[in-house]
Amino acid sequence: MTTFTEVHRALDSWVDRKIIPMVASIVFSGQEIVDTYYVGGQGERTATVSENSIFRLASNTKWVTSVAVMILYERKCFTLDDPLMRYLPELTDLKVVRENGDDVEDVVSLKSQPTIRQLMSHTAGFSYGIFSESVVDSLYLTQKILDPKQSLAQLVSKLGHIPLANQPGVRFRYGVSTDVLGRLIEIWSGKSFREFLLTEIFQPLEMVDTDFWVPETKSDRLCMLYSPSDEIYPTKPGLVPTPNRLGNYLKPRPFESGGAGLAGTIKDYFHFIQMLVGQGERNGIRILNPETLQLMLTNQLPQDQWVVLPRWFLPYTVHGLGFAVKKRPMKGEPKVAIDEFHWGGLAGTHAWIAPRANIGGLLFTQRMDSFLHPFYIEHKRLVYKTLYS
Repeated sequence: MTTFTEVHRALDSWVDRKIIPMVASIVFSGQEIVDTYYVGGQGERTATVSENSIFRLASNTKWVTSVAVMILYERKCFTLDDPLMRYLPELTDLKVVRENGDDVEDVVSLKSQPTIRQLMSHTAGFSYGIFSESVVDSLYLTQKILDPKQSLAQLVSKLGHIPLANQPGVRFRYGVSTDVLGRLIEIWSGKSFREFLLTEIFQPLEMVDTDFWVPETKSDRLCMLYSPSDEIYPTKPGLVPTPNRLGNYLKPRPFESGGAGLAGTIKDYFHFIQMLVGQGERNGIRILNPETLQLMLTNQLPQDQWVVLPRWFLPYTVHGLGFAVKKRPMKGEPKVAIDEFHWGGLAGTHAWIAPRANIGGLLFTQRMDSFLHPFYIEHKRLVYKTLYS
């Protein structure tokens, strides 16, 4: 019988040393859970974390949004190489900062219009503003591109007046592309983004606690969000409660962020993962066709390009339509880790699926700037070791 003792001890250690506040872990084989583990409290004086604890999903929202887009792709609402301006006329007159330029006023014309395919693979040229990676980031901040009080339509309108950080299609650049996809979903479906997610994904997959905000009746289940006491050294002990660092999740917000806005339980997110593992189907409910999921896992980056993030190192990782895909194992991982697809959230959630091994894992905490924290890497390595040693 397989035991996960070493995995659990490692998670205990991270919590005991006050590097992370709590952990919810699910390891699965196929669509079946083979191990769960919960340690730590939802907050400083609250209940122990559990499958019903609610986490800010941050960028793990992106997988949900990408699947929603491909539902409409199957309904022939668009083609992947459609230019954005066909549906978003606000983006018709986009310019781009000159290559290697250091002045946001030094702009040139686009060589080609950004497309839906490029939005989904983060190659359209949009930035985020929060990572100080491009000269355009200052405009993202002054224009409040991530303002929680705005609508998705207002976000797109603002982007129409900010130059792209690079020519479309030339490189991976992490940015607000998935938020733009949320607006496109509204246009294609005729529904609000939230309503589309509720009717097409959350209700069919029984994701009963996933939404853009947490109602009062569930507020006692929302985990406290923490930040490290020393932001420079991520593995130094010490945590500080910062509950509103990502905004107030206890009331509705106009900005339904497709890139980072959802909150939900690990139980709910596992239902979503079961659908992905099941080639688009869970419990007899089909969300996507198998060939659509395979397309989403097919590399869309230019030749010899990799995923490049401003703060985190993802070696030999490419990007499909919404999913990052690992093309070589990391240190300590077996060959079956090849083609693993994964992503994380800044608030401390992480998800991965290894199709060659037919296994994967979810590891949720609430600690800021934990998109790719060392404890995720250790957890994944130990899961592979446990199942493939």
